[in-house]
Amino acid sequence: MTNLYEVLRRPIITEKSSFQSGKLNQVAFEVRKDATKAMVKEAIETIFDVKVLRVNVMVMPAKRKMAGMSRRLVNRRKSYKKAIVTLAPGESIDVFEGVR
Repeated sequence: MTNLYEVLRRPIITEKSSFQSGKLNQVAFEVRKDATKAMVKEAIETIFDVKVLRVNVMVMPAKRKMAGMSRRLVNRRKSYKKAIVTLAPGESIDVFEGVR
């Protein structure tokens, strides 16, 4: 496998993830397809120096997107793997600070 810095791809910042970070103390990341819960937990704890309580991992399916005036042109978004990480009370990650 690769190193810890390649497990996490990018943070997912949406309305739902900002609610989760504010109220539920959870953060969302896009991760590698072959990443496991243990790998994600180790990467988060090492990189951001926080305590992780639990990790939920899900594969988000590919979606179709219609484009063009006639709506006949179909683009396809790729599928990706998403991890929802629950942090210990009082812990936070700087990427999600200030997002309300």
